[in-house]
Amino acid sequence: MPSAPYVMNQAQARELLGQVDVPQILRKLFHDLAAGQAVQPAQQLVAFPQGAGDFINYLGVLAEDQVYGVKTSPYIVREQGPLVTAWTLLMSMQTGQPLLLCDATELTTARTAATTAVAVDALAPFQAQRLAVIGSGSVARAHVQYVKGLRDWQSISLYSPSLQDKSPQELALITALDPRLQIAASLEAALHDADVVMLCTSSAKAVLDPRTLTKPTLITSISTNAPRAHEVSPQSLNNMDVFCDYRQTTPGSAGEMLIAAEQHGWDASRLVGDLPELLSEHVARPSYERHVFFRSIGLGLEDVALANALYWLHHH
Repeated sequence: MPSAPYVMNQAQARELLGQVDVPQILRKLFHDLAAGQAVQPAQQLVAFPQGAGDFINYLGVLAEDQVYGVKTSPYIVREQGPLVTAWTLLMSMQTGQPLLLCDATELTTARTAATTAVAVDALAPFQAQRLAVIGSGSVARAHVQYVKGLRDWQSISLYSPSLQDKSPQELALITALDPRLQIAASLEAALHDADVVMLCTSSAKAVLDPRTLTKPTLITSISTNAPRAHEVSPQSLNNMDVFCDYRQTTPGSAGEMLIAAEQHGWDASRLVGDLPELLSEHVARPSYERHVFFRSIGLGLEDVALANALYWLHHH
């Protein structure tokens, strides 16, 4: 008899995610990718007619776990601002039946931040002391959560243009993340003397020109659904050691990489390495003669791996 998938809402997903080691699940995933035990096709962007929005499909296969999955994320244009949702469907490779349909909001936040954490651990200088965080939403907070224990940070400085719009409750969520965390009065203040800068915004255009940084720094950057979204100036890629989550898929989607390739003579062959290569030690840690840039677009596999972990937790 075909079975209906278990449907998991956002609150359940959030509760279960608190019980799993998300960065560790992702580390294993990138090892599996390096070993050929996981398959990650390019993400698929499907536009709605008449500019009404789009949806992006992220797919992935985890052979060892005998599951595959699809995360689908609609971006619906509305007068009051775009509506973005996401759901992940987990399927069995043994029975062909759906196992889980999960609201992917929490998965997306957790896997985005935990992927950055895996990258910071693999790339940041061991003696890094000053961490800067640009952004203040749930994704930025999750970044701090997963990265705060990875180095002996002496200071954590957070800045976001939207901080003045935050309620006292929202500000309390930020300051409660870590006793070392200080809210900076300006972007410049947050970036001062930083060893690691995590860009955690939903900005469609650059929020940082790496030339303004005073010493070689690790800069991490994430994606948002806006077309060609990017957080650093595209021409800056030519002067940095560039890494990404997965070299087969990221350069075809990351906004600054597409623009740098079209307008600034950059080429994806200049990527130094990706997470499977870093974690399997096929690529050396950077030497920090210049800035190091890590870009993730998010892999469907990350959502699939987390959905699978939540499925097993719920069923056992």
